[in-house]
Amino acid sequence: MLNQMALMMRAGVSLVMAMDVMIDGQKDKTFRKILQEMRQDLLGGKTITDSMTKFRAFPEMVVSMVRSGEENGRLDEAFERCAALQESSMTLTSKLRSAMIYPCILLVLTLALVIVMNTLVLPSFAGIFTQMGAKLPALTRGVMAVSDFIMYRWFVVVAIVAAIIGGYKAARHFSTDFVQKSDWFKLRFPIIGEVFRLSLLSRFSRVMASLVEAGVNVVHSLEIAARVVPNRLLQKNIGEIIEDVKVGVAINVSMSRFPVFDSLLVSMVKAGEETGMLGDSLGKVAEMYEQRANESTKRMTTLLEPAMTIVIALVVGTVIISIVMPMFGLYSVVSKT
Repeated sequence: MLNQMALMMRAGVSLVMAMDVMIDGQKDKTFRKILQEMRQDLLGGKTITDSMTKFRAFPEMVVSMVRSGEENGRLDEAFERCAALQESSMTLTSKLRSAMIYPCILLVLTLALVIVMNTLVLPSFAGIFTQMGAKLPALTRGVMAVSDFIMYRWFVVVAIVAAIIGGYKAARHFSTDFVQKSDWFKLRFPIIGEVFRLSLLSRFSRVMASLVEAGVNVVHSLEIAARVVPNRLLQKNIGEIIEDVKVGVAINVSMSRFPVFDSLLVSMVKAGEETGMLGDSLGKVAEMYEQRANESTKRMTTLLEPAMTIVIALVVGTVIISIVMPMFGLYSVVSKT
């Protein structure tokens, strides 16, 4: 939608006519109803931002950028920046999800393999060993104990997993301190934490660049950026930066107090503040972070794939060895007799 609006505005099409085109081409009934109501608001003399604020479909940062475009007479550029921001965010999110697909598939296969081996394969061999009176090695007894637990006490595993998930969600809902600590842990987690940190800084920088270039004042831009960044620790840090900026402290000086903002971002913000080109500096650093996030994602995938393969091999190998060891014992008994 935003790209189409930008193109039509550049071509000199009025807002009402552009809205008519959008309504005709909109297949989603809910969004078409929103556009129709916005069209009526425009005909009634309201501005497009006044109309957009009525609907949750339009994020606050989009509304702020469009409002700034209305005020400075560059509405087409505002729509274009909104479209570019959303496209960049969707592209990065898509890459992260795609990178996690293969490891998740391997994890599911591993769990499925464990269940099949412990519920179908091992019980069959356990019956054979019991009938023949074989003395089972400790490894075999341990694996079979796990098999019995999975078969007859599976509800305990389900209850424990459900309790952990429920407790985690409850803690995040009721404890701000827990939320901040868990979000801090996500950023420090080996391999994956670096990908999270780079993607968060990329999102923060891209949002700030788009808002500042659209003419939104720095404090309001920081407030919006804090709300759209999905990490409570980072939100808290940005909140403290906002308080510093309000009393005259430079953004880069305040940022340097927090470890999550690395020297690259701090130095680029400092250069932008000193040259009066903060939006341009933030846009460049956002591109750098996006590139580094892509590289880290590829590196993470490269490391996870062999790691998951090793896990599968260990699981299968342990089960096979636990089955083979009693067989050698049986063979020895049979050969003696």
